[in-house]
Amino acid sequence: MAADQDRPSDESAPLTLWYRTPAADWETESLPIGCGALGANVYGTLATERFTLDEKTLWTGGPGSAEGYDHGDWTTPRPGALAAVQRRLEREGALAPETVAAALGQPRRGYGAHQVLGDLEITLPGAPAEPDATYRRALDLRTALATVAYTHQGTTHTREFFASYPDQVIAGHFTAGRPGGVTLTVRHTTPHPGTTATARGDRLTVRGALRDNGLRFEAQLRLVTDGGTVRAGADGTLTVSGADRAWFVLAAATDYADTGPAYRGEDPHPAVTETVDRAAARPYEALRDAHVRDHRALFDRVALDLGGALPALPTDQLLARYTGQGGPADRALETLFFQYGRYLLIASSRPGSLPAHLQGVWNNSTTPPWSADYHVNINLQMNYWPAEVTNLAETTAPYDRFVASLLAPGRRTARRLFGTAGWVVHNETNPYGFTGVHDWATAFWFPEAAAWLTQQLYDHYRFGGSLDHLRTTAYPVMREAAVFWLANLRTDPRDGTLVVTPSYSPEHGDFTAGAAMSQQIVHDLLTNTLEAADLLDEDPAFRDRLRTTLDRLDPGLRTGSWGQLQEWKEDRDSPTDDHRHLSHLYALHPGRQIEPGTAWAEAAKVSLTARGDGGTGWSKAWKINFWARLHDGDHARTLLTQQLVHSTHANLWDTHPPFQIDGNFGATSGIAEMLLQSHHGPVEILPALPAAWPAGRVRGLRARGGATLDIDWSGGRATRITVHATRTGKLTLRSPLFPRGERDLYTTAGRTYTFPAPAHHP
Repeated sequence: MAADQDRPSDESAPLTLWYRTPAADWETESLPIGCGALGANVYGTLATERFTLDEKTLWTGGPGSAEGYDHGDWTTPRPGALAAVQRRLEREGALAPETVAAALGQPRRGYGAHQVLGDLEITLPGAPAEPDATYRRALDLRTALATVAYTHQGTTHTREFFASYPDQVIAGHFTAGRPGGVTLTVRHTTPHPGTTATARGDRLTVRGALRDNGLRFEAQLRLVTDGGTVRAGADGTLTVSGADRAWFVLAAATDYADTGPAYRGEDPHPAVTETVDRAAARPYEALRDAHVRDHRALFDRVALDLGGALPALPTDQLLARYTGQGGPADRALETLFFQYGRYLLIASSRPGSLPAHLQGVWNNSTTPPWSADYHVNINLQMNYWPAEVTNLAETTAPYDRFVASLLAPGRRTARRLFGTAGWVVHNETNPYGFTGVHDWATAFWFPEAAAWLTQQLYDHYRFGGSLDHLRTTAYPVMREAAVFWLANLRTDPRDGTLVVTPSYSPEHGDFTAGAAMSQQIVHDLLTNTLEAADLLDEDPAFRDRLRTTLDRLDPGLRTGSWGQLQEWKEDRDSPTDDHRHLSHLYALHPGRQIEPGTAWAEAAKVSLTARGDGGTGWSKAWKINFWARLHDGDHARTLLTQQLVHSTHANLWDTHPPFQIDGNFGATSGIAEMLLQSHHGPVEILPALPAAWPAGRVRGLRARGGATLDIDWSGGRATRITVHATRTGKLTLRSPLFPRGERDLYTTAGRTYTFPAPAHHP
C-alpha cells in the first residue's frame, strides 16, 4: 500500500536510546536493529564487539523433523469425539480443561522453534577493558543507526551499525581518529552442530543445516577497507590490519518456503552471494544513505510532542527515575516509548519475510520462550495493533501473507477435527502451517483464532480504502473463516441462541458453551464479513445466511450479579479475580461492539476495575487500550506508568517476563488510542487525553474512513485539527472544538482541511 503522506516529522525532540556502558545482557540491555528478515543485537562491548544474529525463517520442526510432523491434526480418526464433548457440556455446564484436552488434544510433534543464527564476534586488540566517561552506546530511532563511541589514549573510536531493508544486509562500520588505526578480527560462532565457517579473501561464509529437520542456512560477510590489509585465516576468521576504516556487510537466508507440503525452496547460496556482493560493491555512504532514507520514509510520518524534555541522562537512568507524575522528563520518556514501538515494528516486519513473532525478529537461543512463535490467541494480533493508526500500513504485508498461508492447512484441520468446510487455526502456530491442537490443557483449544486474525485484514481496508485489497486479499480469508463458523455454531438449549461449543476463555477457568470472548469474536467476524460482502456486492445468498446467523447469535454481552461484564454465559465471575487475561472485553478492544457511555461500557469498566492494574507486560498494554476506549485517559496513562515502571527493561523492551514484544506494540497502540479513535465510524479527536498531557501535538495519525490527522492541543482541548483526506467521501469529526461537538466533512482525496480554534469552515 502506498504511503498516505511522507511529510517530515518534528526534528526538535531527540529520539535516541543511549547508555554509558556496554550491554551485559541480551534481553535487558542490548540494542536491536532489523530489516524484517534479519535482526541483530548490538552490545557495544569494547575488546570484543558482539552481535547476536537472527534470520526469521530459521526454524526447527515441520516436515522433515526427527519427531515427525502432523500439523496438529489428529493422527487417528476420532468419530464423535467433538460431539461427545458438546453433549457433556450441555448436560454438565462446564468441563475441566484437562478433561477436554484428554478428549480432543494430542501430544505436539515436530512443532519446532525459532533458532538463533549465531553470534558475530569482532575482536579489537588494544581496546580498553572498561569504558570511561567518553563511552556512549546509542540507538537513534529516526535513522535506525546504532552507534558506539569512545576515546582511548587520545584516539576517538566509532562504530556504526544498521540493518538495511533496501539492500537486505546488516552493515557495520569502524573508524579511528588516526590513520591506520583500525585493526580487528571477525569470527562467527554458532550453536548448530555441523556448521562450517570458511574464510577466503575478504569473504566469510557460514553454512549449515539444522540437525532436526535439515533446513539449510547460509550467511556471508564481506569486509571492505580504506587502507590496510584483509587476511583470511584457516580458522574461519577475517583480520583487518592497519586500516583507516573498515566496514562489513552480512547477508543470510535459509531454504524455507512458506508453501506446503514441503515448506522448502532453493538452496540459499546463490541468493546470499548475490545480495552480499551487490552490497559490498557499493560505497558505505551509499548503503547508509539508502537505509536511512528507507527507514525515515516510514518513521517520519508520525511525530508526537507531549511537552516533554529529555534531561542529559542515559536511558536506563531515565527509566529508573520515571515516576509517572507527569513532569517533562516523564512525558519525554512516554514519547520515546511510543516511537520505539513504531521503530520495532519497522525493524521486525517488512514485506518479503515472515511477520513479527513473539520477540519480533530477535532471539538469542535455540530454545526460546514459547518457541518465539506465533501465538494467535492475542499476541500476533497485538503486534499489529499500531500498524494502521500510526501510519505503518506497509508493515502488515508479512501478516497478510502469513495468514493466507494458513488457509490450506487450516482447511485440512477443519475437515479432520470438525468435519466441516472453512479454515481454522488454534492457540498458536508456526511457519509450517500448524493449525491443529496439542495437549497443554489451558492453551490447546482456540478455533476462534482464525476469525480474530481476519480482523486486521478488514481494518486494513477500513483505514486505506483499497477495494482491490479487500477483494483479493481480505475477503477470501474472511469468507472462509465465516463459512467455518456457519457450520460449527450450535443451538444452545438454554435459550435457543447460536453459540460456540466447546468454548474456552483463554487460559482461564473451565470449558463451557458460549464464553463471552468466543461469541464476541464470531460476532465481529460475521459483521465484518457481511460489511465486506456488501461493499463488494458479492454473494447475495451468503449475505442472507450471515444476516440470519447474526440475528440468532448470542452476542457475548451479559451483565452479571455485581455489575460486571460476564466472562462466561453463566455468571461465574469473581470480583476478587485478577487474572491477566481480560478476554471477555474483546468487544471493547480490539472489537467494536461496545461504545463509551453505554451500559455495556459501564459493565466493562466494572470488570476492568476488578481485575486491577497489575499483570504481565502485554496485559498492561492491553489495559491501556481498554481504558482509552472507555475515554478514561487518566487511567489509561496509569497503566502506561505501570508498564514503564514494572514491565520494561533498560533497553525499553517489554517483559512478560520474559521479553515479549507485543507489550511494546500494545503500548504504542494504546497511546494512539488516547489521541485518536475511529473504530465506531466518527473520528474522535483526543478521546482519552490524560491530565498529565495538557498541551502537545501529534502529526500523521491515521483514521478509518480515509484520513490522516494532525492535532494541536492546549489546556486539554484541541486548538487546531488538520485533516489530510486520502479518500473521497464523508467523514464525521468529533471534538469540543466544533460548536455542536461534531462536524460532518465531505472530503476529496488529496485535499487538506484545517480547523483552528474557533472553528471555521475551510
